[in-house]
Amino acid sequence: MNETATQRHRKYAALIQACQGLPPLRTAVAHPCDESALRGALEARAAGLIEPVLVGPKARVRALAARFGLALDGVELIDQPHSHAAAERAVRLVREGAAQALMKGSLHTDELMAEVVDPQRGLRTGRRISHVFVMDVPSYPKPLYLTDAAVNIAPTLEDKADLVRNAIELARALGVSCPKVAILSAVETVSSKLRSTLDAAALCKMAERGQIEGALLDGPLALDSAIDRSAARIKHLSSPVAGDADILLAPDLEAGNLLAKELSFLAHADAAGIVLGARVPVMLTSRADHLRARIASAAIALRYVHGRSATPAVRDA
Repeated sequence: MNETATQRHRKYAALIQACQGLPPLRTAVAHPCDESALRGALEARAAGLIEPVLVGPKARVRALAARFGLALDGVELIDQPHSHAAAERAVRLVREGAAQALMKGSLHTDELMAEVVDPQRGLRTGRRISHVFVMDVPSYPKPLYLTDAAVNIAPTLEDKADLVRNAIELARALGVSCPKVAILSAVETVSSKLRSTLDAAALCKMAERGQIEGALLDGPLALDSAIDRSAARIKHLSSPVAGDADILLAPDLEAGNLLAKELSFLAHADAAGIVLGARVPVMLTSRADHLRARIASAAIALRYVHGRSATPAVRDA
């Protein structure tokens, strides 16, 4: 069922509306040294989603704000000389309890994530760190969670189990009581020639045995079978997940990234990204992101932090 142009972005609008009344997240913003990064943080503040702590070269940030007419009144600014120092200081703010979330500024993703995953001074937990896109696809009736399109290049079976757990935890925190997880491959049959089908079968068995909880899993499923009821019906797939997925688990980063960009640029979807599995959520944004996607990422992080305390924890195996 296609949405009209006037209905586009309504899923993100509903997400932001659902944050009303929640206290904003104190968020360390690492190196906000271009217009989109700085404006995104300040707009998220204006929406009541975050209380930003800007970490970067003060003179450069202030000059940028003056150039684009952005007000920094009441915003804390911690001076750091360059992007690497900003990433390290932003992560340290979290470790010290001075921030509840991280937001990527104009530095490279690898530079920020290197600090997050550092074994000595980072933010690792026992859970594998992974990325989830929460996508507002105009032709799909509900938000679509896609993992992993940014962090894990070639996840093992054990990695994929954690990717699924992270995505389930996010979806439940955002109000999906029992997420439907489609484990993607090229086909629906299990074959030793296609590793993704073996992983899918194993993940479904893990869910059956209680190693993955809080959701319904099915796979392997091709993309059409995962999101289109007619395709699932034609293929005689009677699973409650087929044709109605909430979460899509990609076989690897290449497949996930291609799918995310195809949905964004061909299906006109919005894609708000967040990294999970660390001590706090990490808002990863791209220079190509629209402002609404940056604000939606902040809304997702806020709902995630507050929603986790309101929903039963998903047990690790």
